[in-house]
Amino acid sequence: MEKAKTVFKGIGILLLVLIGILLLLVVYLTVREYRPKAEETVEGNYKDGELLSLGRPFSVMSYNTGYASLSKDEDFFMDGGSKVKPGSKSLVEDNLDGITKILQDNPSDAYFLQEVDINSTRSYGIDQRSIYSEALNKNSFFAYNFKCDFVPYPIPPIGHVESGLVTLTDNYVADAVRLSLPESFSWPVKTCNLKRCLLVTRFPLKDSSKELVLINFHLEAYDSGEGKIAQSKMLADVLAREYEKGNYVIAGGDFNQTFEGVDKYPVTHKEDWVPGVIGESDIPEHFSFAIDDSFPTCRLLNAPYTGSYDTSQVYVIDGFLVSDNLAVRNVNVIDVGFEYTDHQPVRLEVAFK
Repeated sequence: MEKAKTVFKGIGILLLVLIGILLLLVVYLTVREYRPKAEETVEGNYKDGELLSLGRPFSVMSYNTGYASLSKDEDFFMDGGSKVKPGSKSLVEDNLDGITKILQDNPSDAYFLQEVDINSTRSYGIDQRSIYSEALNKNSFFAYNFKCDFVPYPIPPIGHVESGLVTLTDNYVADAVRLSLPESFSWPVKTCNLKRCLLVTRFPLKDSSKELVLINFHLEAYDSGEGKIAQSKMLADVLAREYEKGNYVIAGGDFNQTFEGVDKYPVTHKEDWVPGVIGESDIPEHFSFAIDDSFPTCRLLNAPYTGSYDTSQVYVIDGFLVSDNLAVRNVNVIDVGFEYTDHQPVRLEVAFK
């Protein structure tokens, strides 16, 4: 009897200690939570560059780089897989080399990159922003999208994360700001979750009072749907305001939503992650989608990529929104076989009307 009491007492003490540790962690994460302002000026390499001209086309490529850690042989626990990070730093470095080569092989006036780590445990602390900027010899503008001292889940935990959006260009940029998007989660989950945003860069135009406004984004993925809806609405409001000013506008990135009417790659893995749907009714007047479904732009990370669209779930969730004072000359998905990340790049070329 005494032995049983001792065992129960030991278990009780252990539970109290574990509860105490958990409470301390919650308090720490709450105190240290990343709380960006609604609008913040983005630090970047503001320097003299060529002014854009209305007389020549403009190109932009969007690419979710998956923090160079979600290549074809990887899976991810949030998508039904089991992994948190690749098995070695060298794998991340190989992916960085591959992604950089793809960017270099597809020259563009600007690049929208999503999921770029600058100091994260999951990608072995590599400053990926600097690598892309230096390799392409372009100025970089970075906005935090995920910043947390320690993400305590799963087992083993994600750990320290500093990650965000990067816009690269060698044209003259007058201004760049981070606009906070509505949050999708409440306390305490939000303390160590993504804080999504729009990265807005402004390009003066030669012999014009108007600007070309570029908006890089990565909308919510893992909420129940309300977050994506609220974020899509804010994006639409920003687009409408810029158009009313007379500006030319291109918004692009990872919608984490399929596009209404695009059913080339049906969702069959409904027990895992399923994207929402965005359509014409969700975007403002004077704007249209610029997308391509010749190839999928994303794959489900429930397992390594099989190389087949029939046995690996794929989607079209990356693309652009373009104002009607721009003429879309070309938009195409660049098929790279999901070699270095779970997304494929999309390149857009427009002309000023």
